[in-house]
Amino acid sequence: MKHSNSGFFYFGKSLGDALLKHNDQTFNLTYYLSKNADYQFDNKVNKEFLSPFHKLYFPSSEKYNLVHFTDQYCRLRPKTVDAKRILTVHDFNHVHEGRKPAKKVAKFIANLRQYISLCDYVVAISNFVANDIATYMPEAKDKIRVIYNGADKLTVPQNHTPQFVPPKPFIFTIGYIVGKKNFHVLPALLNGNDYMLVISGKDSPYRDRIMEEARKYSCEDRVVITGPVSEADKAWYYQHCEAFALPSKTEGFGLPVIEAMHFGKPVFLSNLTSLPEIGGNAAYYFENFEPEAMQQVFKNGMKDFIENNRGDTIKQHAARFNWDKCAREYMALYSACLGPL
Repeated sequence: MKHSNSGFFYFGKSLGDALLKHNDQTFNLTYYLSKNADYQFDNKVNKEFLSPFHKLYFPSSEKYNLVHFTDQYCRLRPKTVDAKRILTVHDFNHVHEGRKPAKKVAKFIANLRQYISLCDYVVAISNFVANDIATYMPEAKDKIRVIYNGADKLTVPQNHTPQFVPPKPFIFTIGYIVGKKNFHVLPALLNGNDYMLVISGKDSPYRDRIMEEARKYSCEDRVVITGPVSEADKAWYYQHCEAFALPSKTEGFGLPVIEAMHFGKPVFLSNLTSLPEIGGNAAYYFENFEPEAMQQVFKNGMKDFIENNRGDTIKQHAARFNWDKCAREYMALYSACLGPL
């Protein structure tokens, strides 16, 4: 949770809060945190602080009955603890992106295989990720469990307005401004209409590719990259956008999809990796990224959304993904892993 605009930050914060809410003294919880994390759980939980030396030696190696490693990068290595172990795997993006050198992909798989071999259970955040684990580590098949992430039902503080307020109806998206998010295909959706495109997230040189595409459609004045935004700003954009779009090439889950759906918004997604599983029948899908095809999907989807008043159906779909359910499923797995003490 060191980087406050990352998916891992929101996963840790939301799951951590939900575990505290539902624990009811069943477990004596300790959270392993960076001292630099923006969120420290309001001092409601015991804490151990991350140290780079812990990769070699963890002084509390025998202190815990169970250790849950909450992502596949394991800042604390499974081999350094003498306890039951659970590992959550969020994605195989290194494999699916197709841009990493083969040696780095092989190293990622080798490291993950080693971590999984030491764990009693491995949790995948979607069936898509579970299938990846079973494909690359078939020996771990019986250890795999699927627990979907939750998604916070965001609210907009009263009288709040973001730093940038779009002067026209707009399409919204959010995420790191990097190639795997595929944001550069979105300016094509502004062709033939007066919409704006608002993109929020940590900036990078990839913004030049996005603006290059915007110039092709003479809409660079209608494409705004805000940089990182607050939770309140993000909620405002969800609430006021005409549609949400995520044409990502690699997603282990796709948290913003459900966040947008909580507001009953039409959601337009790529049909790649986990997104069809998470969006289900409540979303609209780009079958490819040809501009004309995307424009037709967008036009047809907006027409269907309005004519069939699909907002309530979309909200009902989003309600399936909540952190309370996620936390209860993790706690049940903790109990199953520990057995009688």
